[in-house]
Amino acid sequence: MKVLIIFAHPEPTSFGRSLLDRGVGALRDAGHQVEVSDLYAMGFNPVASAHDFTQRRFPDALQYDREQKHASAHQAFSADIQGEIDKLQACDMLILQFPLWWFSMPAIMKGWIDRVFVNGLVYGSGRRFDAGGMKGRRAMVSITTACYPEMVQHDGLLAHLDINLWHLQHGTLAYAGFDVLAPFVAWSIHYTTPEKRLAYLDEYAARLTGIEVESPMPVHTLADFGMDWRLKPGVAPRTTGHRRVPEQAQ
Repeated sequence: MKVLIIFAHPEPTSFGRSLLDRGVGALRDAGHQVEVSDLYAMGFNPVASAHDFTQRRFPDALQYDREQKHASAHQAFSADIQGEIDKLQACDMLILQFPLWWFSMPAIMKGWIDRVFVNGLVYGSGRRFDAGGMKGRRAMVSITTACYPEMVQHDGLLAHLDINLWHLQHGTLAYAGFDVLAPFVAWSIHYTTPEKRLAYLDEYAARLTGIEVESPMPVHTLADFGMDWRLKPGVAPRTTGHRRVPEQAQ
């Protein structure tokens, strides 16, 4: 497989960087091609603006998503965006690796998604979920945290991890058409032992060795929903974010 890793960590000597290096080595040892976009090292600009386009459909007022769609049809993206789009379209698997900040990713990675997951290629004109622009590709989130695993259980202080990552795993990756694998998590990095950190490196390498055959997380197809945009009667919810209130139960 061709694997694209988007890495966001501001500290070059972080455990996250060690995790990245170990993962790249494991993937290459398994015969995969790997490309890394190290966003902080690249000085990637996360701010979406009119400068992202070499020509405009609506020059008087920026309608960013509509300009993306126009640029997708006319090869009118700035060079930095086009370079990342090319990497994305060439990959068979995407890994987003970052420290979990405020239940989410660092702003620089969110900006990468805003500018690179473009209307007209990744989504738009009916491209979503099993009809998304990235259909047939795999994706995974790899994170380091300061919290303990007990804190993100179903009854944990911070709610279940899948709820914390719902906006990314479902609302971004699955929406774009990716088959999303369960996240890899290295827990409470600041509060653990050197031995445990080494164990995380080994666990990550082992996980990535079989990544091409791992089963993805459950997801609904578009056919599971009716004209009212809701799950059809008789379709049981099977993701973290879907449920039926009692009056909807069939």
